[in-house]
Amino acid sequence: MAKKLGKKARKFAKKNLQSVLKRRRKIKSMFKRKAASRRVGNEDAAEEYEKVRSEQHVRGNFEDGAISNNQLDNLFVEDDDDLNEDVSDSDGYLSEDPECPYISESENENDSRDKSDHIAFFEQNKEIHLEIAKQKRKLERLLEKDPKFSEFLESRRSDLDQTRSQEIYSDDEGNTSYLDGVAIRGSQISHDDKILTGHTIDVWCWLVMEQPDGPAFANLLNGFRAASRYGINSDDNSSQKIPNRDVFSKILTFVLCEADGIFRRLLGVPDSCIKESILKLKSTSEWKTMRPLMKSYLRSSLFLLNQVTDNQILVFVLSRLRASVIFFTLFPSLVGRLIKILVHLWATGEERLSSSSFFFIQDIASQLSSDCLDTCLTRTYNAFIAHCKFVGPTNLKHLKFLMDSVVEIYSLNIQKSYQKVLLSVQQLASILRQALKTKDKEELKKIHNWQYINCLDLWVKFITCNFRDHDLQQLLFLIIQVIRGIAHLFPGPRYVPLRFKCVHMLNHLSLSSRVFIPVASLVFDCLEYRGNSHSDTTQRMQVDFSSLLKVPKQFLKSRDFHAGCVLSAVELLVAHFIQWSYHISFPELATIPLILLKRFHEKTNVESLRRLVKRLIDQVEQNIAFIQKKREEVSFSPNDQASVECFLQLEKTGPPAPFTQYYSSILQNSRF
Repeated sequence: MAKKLGKKARKFAKKNLQSVLKRRRKIKSMFKRKAASRRVGNEDAAEEYEKVRSEQHVRGNFEDGAISNNQLDNLFVEDDDDLNEDVSDSDGYLSEDPECPYISESENENDSRDKSDHIAFFEQNKEIHLEIAKQKRKLERLLEKDPKFSEFLESRRSDLDQTRSQEIYSDDEGNTSYLDGVAIRGSQISHDDKILTGHTIDVWCWLVMEQPDGPAFANLLNGFRAASRYGINSDDNSSQKIPNRDVFSKILTFVLCEADGIFRRLLGVPDSCIKESILKLKSTSEWKTMRPLMKSYLRSSLFLLNQVTDNQILVFVLSRLRASVIFFTLFPSLVGRLIKILVHLWATGEERLSSSSFFFIQDIASQLSSDCLDTCLTRTYNAFIAHCKFVGPTNLKHLKFLMDSVVEIYSLNIQKSYQKVLLSVQQLASILRQALKTKDKEELKKIHNWQYINCLDLWVKFITCNFRDHDLQQLLFLIIQVIRGIAHLFPGPRYVPLRFKCVHMLNHLSLSSRVFIPVASLVFDCLEYRGNSHSDTTQRMQVDFSSLLKVPKQFLKSRDFHAGCVLSAVELLVAHFIQWSYHISFPELATIPLILLKRFHEKTNVESLRRLVKRLIDQVEQNIAFIQKKREEVSFSPNDQASVECFLQLEKTGPPAPFTQYYSSILQNSRF
């Protein structure tokens, strides 16, 4: 009899536990849907979805040139130890003065309805707790009747604890205070919650402007804190509730527009102030009063940036919070979190949001401590590497902006950033050496991808921007070797776009450093392959070299591919010649390329391409004649380096020479 009773008890307990867990999951899902429906900026979900779809489309079209390269990811290790400090939801609530006026009238019928819906959910939750309590009492009675049932429960306790743990930590923002029979917090369902009305906010704003150091400022900052969590179901010590978007907008607009000025007036801080002066505030008596208020304001602003999805709100918050960037010096633990949020918005946001985030990052890197600059360098580079794996017509402009932004950040302090750049270029060289040594397919893929090429292009731009003002010789020669190694590593017509990109980078390095880099041979190697000039015009396919590293096989014999190769080659040769068009050695420099151009002109049978190449030949010959004529007029020796460098310096500043005019016409339709 006892054995049969124990079997029934175990079956009954298992059934009831499953029922309770099922109900619990149902209640949690109801709370999640409620929070999601009220989240600020929810109307932009469709735009986010379209953005993801477009990125997936880009990935699908350019899989051949974009693979994951784990060796480039996380080269500079990010330290997140300080990001967990001062980020709890409950921290930052300010004590309120009961004498501060509060108007309790509701402005909107939806307010009471939202509140009643909120309370209804907790009432359902309460019923679940009562049922759980009944089941626990039944289980206790069964334990008294059958000791073997206790052994069974003990054996299943580990599985039960694991299930509970999964439910508790399945959602970071979920409310878990009701688990295991814990009573619901009275403040969550209390009818004494303060519903902030528009009249109350107007009165507080007026009081703050009249008396900034009065009690209304703390109340208003608490309201701002509540507004930053508007639409999020989280544990909150504050009893203030935001009833609608109008109140939400009113609080955000006033606090973000006026808080910085109020803090500066109360602390006696001018608009232009350096971090050393700000740090002296810690020893003043006013700072002890202002510290919790300022910390609440900055923390709530960060929370808002991390939660809102509406781009207009984000841009507004960034523009106003940027005015208070110097105050973050007083809260080092908040700076790391701010940089992390800003870098994410910069790398993923639309044009306006990305620009606003970058200007904020730039202010932090230039105005705050050296450690902040180091964090900005590390995070911006890692974010760029993570987002440059795919290139297509839709994201070319954004990638260029990200690249220019990283170069600008790294150019703020060359001494500090040089070692990071050198480490990255050495890593690129190491990957190339391994590929040249093994010629393994997997090793080649680590180079033939957009992440590797974009990283290389990033440091080429860094060198071109800073070479004339800083000693970057070691970096220059190392990156030239890497680029030339890549160009020779991938022969064949399918890799023409990759080799043209290498030539384009070498031209930029040569122009900025005034170091001669022979690129003509690389260009003419790409012209050895000739497409089918008699292909059917109905099957013509446009080839966009800007978004390709490897040409699809079906394009190789097309007339458009051949024409595109010739046009790109002419542009690169002209860009190479223009750098030395006034140099005394131009005739010798152009001799071999001129021979190869004439040979190509004789072989090609496409009239439009023949005219294009013939015009380049004529322009080069005219410039050779011009330089030779000027050389005959000079009296100095070729060994006189100073005189050689001064050759035709006056002509450079005068009216443009014919070859310069020709270069300008080519540049207007350039593909690079």
